[in-house]
Amino acid sequence: MTLPKVTVRAATLDDLPILLNFEQEIIKAERPFDVTIKSGNINYYDIGAMIQDSESHVVVAEVEGKIVASGYAIPKRARHYLDHEWYAYLGFMYTDVAYRGRGINAQIVEELKQWSHAKGFQEIRLTVYNDNISAIKAYEKVGFKKHIIEMRLE
Repeated sequence: MTLPKVTVRAATLDDLPILLNFEQEIIKAERPFDVTIKSGNINYYDIGAMIQDSESHVVVAEVEGKIVASGYAIPKRARHYLDHEWYAYLGFMYTDVAYRGRGINAQIVEELKQWSHAKGFQEIRLTVYNDNISAIKAYEKVGFKKHIIEMRLE
């Protein structure tokens, strides 16, 4: 497999139209895993605010000048009983369908890990639906391990 020449960089407000489309693709992909997601047009994030927030790190991956993937790292306060006060939370992980399987997500995660460690975070977490096997495999490939399962009762 030939990896494309990928440039991972901080997102800018100029990237917002593409990133808003990525967000809708994430929502569309996650709806089959979660019957509680509202129907219609919704948003998970305030991407524009996150891009401008110095405490967040929103990144994009480009191939030949085209934005093909995204992700973010944000600080989150840990539960009071854990051995760390804060951790980096990764989210908004999306790779354009035509570019999947080429290691681009791994490059996004690596950039977010480096940023997180530079900010002093020792703990890095993300969430993924239990039935989203392809995403779980991708995250395990870059070092994440299953940790907890959230369950719900209707």
